[in-house]
Amino acid sequence: MTMGLSIRAYARHRGVSHVAVKKAIDTGRITPLPDGTIDPQAADAQWAQNTLQPRRAAAADKAPATKVRVEPATPPPPRETPEVATPPLSAGGTSLLQARTVNEVLKAQLNKVELAHRKRELVDRAQAVAHVFKLARIERDAWLNWPARVSGQMASTLGVDPHTMHVALEAAVREHLIELGELRPRVD
Repeated sequence: MTMGLSIRAYARHRGVSHVAVKKAIDTGRITPLPDGTIDPQAADAQWAQNTLQPRRAAAADKAPATKVRVEPATPPPPRETPEVATPPLSAGGTSLLQARTVNEVLKAQLNKVELAHRKRELVDRAQAVAHVFKLARIERDAWLNWPARVSGQMASTLGVDPHTMHVALEAAVREHLIELGELRPRVD
């Protein structure tokens, strides 16, 4: 009585993984010996007999030996519209290659943004908007305080009542700030 090979040893003999050998046993393509080992010659023959051949070989077996060409009795009518090449994709779908390309492009863009962020070349939008608002508020407050600072000096230079000068300058500055406030800069 001869002893056969283990599943792993037969897999090495066959050049496949042990999982493929287990699957072949489970599906009945090969049968192990009663002790669970595998007779390599018998298993090789069973493997070849019970495994589907590649499609090209199967198609060659089914193809007729001689090809007969049948000519139509009348030529087909001419087409009214030109023939359009169909895309290699299924309708509405994308190919695996296109999906991988899109994925790689997105990865590259994300890496570029991440690098710019690490180099501190990016500005946080919320912080930038808050900073611009703060600067505009400081500018507005400086303009609102300006008439109180200069109205006395201007009144003495021009020889007018300081209070009247202050009220006139303050009204002009407020009107100007209202006009500037109507501008809506976009920070998109």
